[in-house]
Amino acid sequence: MSTPQPPSAAPFKGKKGLQRLVNALGYSKKGLCAAWHHEAAFREEALLAMVSIPLGLWLGQTGVERALLAGSILLVMIVELLNSAVEAVVDKASPEVHELAGRAKDQGSAAVLFSLLFMAMVWVCVLWR
Repeated sequence: MSTPQPPSAAPFKGKKGLQRLVNALGYSKKGLCAAWHHEAAFREEALLAMVSIPLGLWLGQTGVERALLAGSILLVMIVELLNSAVEAVVDKASPEVHELAGRAKDQGSAAVLFSLLFMAMVWVCVLWR
């Protein structure tokens, strides 16, 4: 008796080369627009980034310092996007209140908190000389 095989993802992977890259950029744009429209925390962090990334590039004395200051802000935005994606999937998969759904959302929120703490630590360590 054979075990059933999961469906292949191949039908969803139709494009190759430059067209794949163009499609990926379009999906990324749609994701950023969705985050901007539906996630207040992402909008706040994006506004923070618009101010703090240029500030970090200006305040950093070396390339490494500039990368750490700007990169720590980008990390917060990356984690926020992933947290928002987890929340959207959880809400779609389990609209009712469930312990595991709550745990997934809480852990995503904790990841955002840790990225914010990391950002603060980087800025303090780099700028407090």
